[in-house]
Amino acid sequence: MQYLVIFEKSKDGSIWAQVPDLPGCFSSGDTIEEAKVNVVEAIEFHLEGLRAEGLEIPVSFTKAELITVDA
Repeated sequence: MQYLVIFEKSKDGSIWAQVPDLPGCFSSGDTIEEAKVNVVEAIEFHLEGLRAEGLEIPVSFTKAELITVDA
């Protein structure tokens, strides 16, 4: 499965990663590469928890697009 992950830079310089289609699923890292590794682990753990509780695995729906505006 594929899920959209949003990466944001925190005030302390670390990278925050969240998965909009899996509420409560997030991770972080000191670099984008570390955040990617960590969020994959977070997604796998989140899905394992859903399965263990007999809950439905959400299908990815969230999309992202860069929009250009005059500033």
